[in-house]
Amino acid sequence: MKKHDIIENIKIEKLIFGGSGLATASDGRKIIISGGAIPDGIVDLRITKSKKNHLEAQIYRTVKKSPLEKAIPAEWQLYGGCKWLPIPYDKQLEIKEQQITEAFHSLKWETEQTDWHTIIRSPDSEHYRNKVEFSWGKYISEREGMHDDYRFGFHVQGQFDRIEDCWYCVLADELTNQVFRDIDIYARGSDLPTYDPKTGIGFWRHLVVRRAKKTGEMMLIFSVNGTWDTEKVGITGTREQFFTNMVRELSEKYREIASVYYLENMSRADVVQGNQVLLYGAATITDELLGLTFEIQPKSFFQVNTLWAEKLYGRVIDSIQYKRWVLLDLYAGTGTIGILLAKYFSKVYSVELVSSSSEDGVKNADRNSVTNVEFINAKVEDFAKQFASEKGKADTIILDPPRDGLHASAIPHILAFGAREIIYVSCNPATLVRDISIMLGRDMSHQTTDTNATEMIADQAHQDKKETKTTLPLYRISDITPMDMFPHTHHIETVVRLERV
Repeated sequence: MKKHDIIENIKIEKLIFGGSGLATASDGRKIIISGGAIPDGIVDLRITKSKKNHLEAQIYRTVKKSPLEKAIPAEWQLYGGCKWLPIPYDKQLEIKEQQITEAFHSLKWETEQTDWHTIIRSPDSEHYRNKVEFSWGKYISEREGMHDDYRFGFHVQGQFDRIEDCWYCVLADELTNQVFRDIDIYARGSDLPTYDPKTGIGFWRHLVVRRAKKTGEMMLIFSVNGTWDTEKVGITGTREQFFTNMVRELSEKYREIASVYYLENMSRADVVQGNQVLLYGAATITDELLGLTFEIQPKSFFQVNTLWAEKLYGRVIDSIQYKRWVLLDLYAGTGTIGILLAKYFSKVYSVELVSSSSEDGVKNADRNSVTNVEFINAKVEDFAKQFASEKGKADTIILDPPRDGLHASAIPHILAFGAREIIYVSCNPATLVRDISIMLGRDMSHQTTDTNATEMIADQAHQDKKETKTTLPLYRISDITPMDMFPHTHHIETVVRLERV
């Protein structure tokens, strides 16, 4: 079997983390399947990669639908970002819970006494996103005989230059869909061209809609090509005037629109960025979490599933058993967790590298009269090293790193704090298990050149063994809670509590 071969009548065994399907070829090799795999379906596959130990393939044809597959309402659209829509939600939860169990298989001895909690479901399985990013584009392909000069919707999965038209996003609320459709009509009627990433020519690039779940306020952010001269294509006045006319009509129709920006995007990269200009309304919108209010700017980080975020932070609060003195909130982002937990501790250190995020945190702390949180701009590994060298101690540490997990050099210093408990919030089971393995002294390989980090962990493990005459690690896994933040997608969140032995 080689690349581009078609293999027939393959039964999809299960879904693995990342959303790919798993099957077995006739020669015994495992097949990793992309393209909307559903367990128990029978498909023909086109091989995309042939490796010694496994194959990678895309679904070429569905021979027999999975008995799990359900029909979706006619008005819903199935995008790459919500490709689990045909799978019943209860089954999605079952799959995700099993994936977390499998991820911890390498630590099965360490989890024998662990309290495994049932996966926490999202309060809403549809219409839950408070932030949706749409893209404009065109698609011209001589091979496919297509020449679409205007498309407005979402990127086709795995294709940066191809946009699929949208008429209804099931993950966005009804108002967001209505506003999107009106903007679509307005943009089509403007005669301004959509952006072509291959040439860098065109005007319309992105639309971001942010909708506060609790207050109902809406923010619109238009990203346009900053190098495009509107005057040359018959648009009179400045860009601000042009957008002001459009925004006036929208805001009169939708009173929920509280803030409108446009960004002059000068980058060729497919990202929403650039000099931002406030066209209408307030500079921020506000939303609520667990009784506190938070300001949201165009580029602010805010959990996209508001009601689920309250469940997440509630789970973190319930996990903490030593609420009293010092809390370290590492990889803090805008410091939301630290602000929400501040009333339980005498001092909170909120550590985040991105200065704008910390600035948002300071504002939100002031807004909620929280005075015991100190916001620190630094790499976690640098802060940890300095704090440990100054004999800093913490009762509780919260880790909420990006998908890549913890930086290797941070781990020994985090352990050196001697915290009674560590709460690890993860969006990637693979890096979560890797990091915990190291923290328990079970795995010295972190794919790092930082030999000091590895040596320090090894020394600590050796000292523990010498003093206790056992191989007990510094921490044990107290409990594990899977959480579903993004229904109809493959994403999983996990909250793990480590308790000092």
